[in-house]
Amino acid sequence: MSGRTAPAPAPTASGMTPALAAAPPAVVTGLGVIAPNGTGTEEYWRAMLRGESGIGRITRFDPSPYAATLAGEVKGFEPKKHLPNRLLPQTDPMTRLALVAAEEALADADLDPRQLPEYAAGVVTAASGGGFEFGQRELEALWSRGGDHVSAYQSFAWFYPVNSGQISIRHGMRGPGGALVAEQAGGLDAVAKARRHVRDGTSMMVTGGVDGALCPWGWLCQTRSGGLSPHADPRRAYLPFSTHASGYVPGEGGAMLVLEDAHSAAERGAVHVYGGIAGYAATFDPRPGSGRPPGLRRAIQLALADAALSADAIDVVFADAMGLPEADAVEAKALADEFGPRGVPVTAPKTMTGRLLAGGASLDLATALLSLRDQVIPPTVNVHDRATPHALDLVTGGPRAAELNCALVLARGHGGFNSAMVVRRTA
Repeated sequence: MSGRTAPAPAPTASGMTPALAAAPPAVVTGLGVIAPNGTGTEEYWRAMLRGESGIGRITRFDPSPYAATLAGEVKGFEPKKHLPNRLLPQTDPMTRLALVAAEEALADADLDPRQLPEYAAGVVTAASGGGFEFGQRELEALWSRGGDHVSAYQSFAWFYPVNSGQISIRHGMRGPGGALVAEQAGGLDAVAKARRHVRDGTSMMVTGGVDGALCPWGWLCQTRSGGLSPHADPRRAYLPFSTHASGYVPGEGGAMLVLEDAHSAAERGAVHVYGGIAGYAATFDPRPGSGRPPGLRRAIQLALADAALSADAIDVVFADAMGLPEADAVEAKALADEFGPRGVPVTAPKTMTGRLLAGGASLDLATALLSLRDQVIPPTVNVHDRATPHALDLVTGGPRAAELNCALVLARGHGGFNSAMVVRRTA
């Protein structure tokens, strides 16, 4: 792969002027990961390279009555070891995980937001289904106390901004903030919004997503979607791009990232610069039956245009990998049409974690940055080339060493969401 830039950059997906699009990108200087196969960035990364899966039978409740029984659970997490006791009654399980991931990301970046000017740091996170677990707890309390309907509704209703709000309160971050809800594509959308704030002058942003809905209420809703694999064997359940694909396995967790302006990071001597957020785009699929093509390839093209890169600059694709035959075929066609048949290595390391709702895309983004750092592509586990019907160079069997300068991360959400993000090595 040449890594060359396109001779004449197309208009950017965000509508930015060419001069602004060519400005130094926001760079990632800190990572915090909590995943089913590893708590902490380096523990997770080692598990990825070993091909170690965190998917297994649900232990948090009895899944026997449900159509699916497997999930990627975060194991061994004890919030009392990481958070003050006063926070525990005020937070749901996903917010606790997000707080710990954000703290790791800030420590990794060697940044204390309280030492920055008052409005110089902000938080943007993604949310999807994590409120179900908090809502289940509130409903159980409602039943036990005889029916405080207003209290239960209000407690559930404020879940969506709670991750960003609790992170900003805990670390004194009074700059831009928000929470995006774009189903499983939201983890990239949140990072893109944080990049815009950095470009607008905010010194530092914490962003990403940590999500999950592994409780009876949330599990019922997920199984009713029809997308979950019915297999009880973790080695057979989540096989994207395979002739044996039967659906996906949900999970919980995600990643938080610290974004800074490239110049500011260099001036302060940032300990880590994992890579730059070079390009991004989001599209929406047309109405079913309209005869118009899906929007995924257009998202890829617009993200490449935003990055001022040609398709042959991409060295690896982190696929969305829905695990449903029709959805996999759409993604495989988009990749083959854009990069050529087997034209670029493709991987789906989420086969080791499950799909983490809004946390999955930000975890893929963190994984792509670690791949750029170490020049290695983690594998798609349990899928074998001989069982892959699509014209993809799918990385299977084990990690693949490669010269990596640019990675493309894709994410799709139920209802037609498509997001694409290009990350570029900076060293």
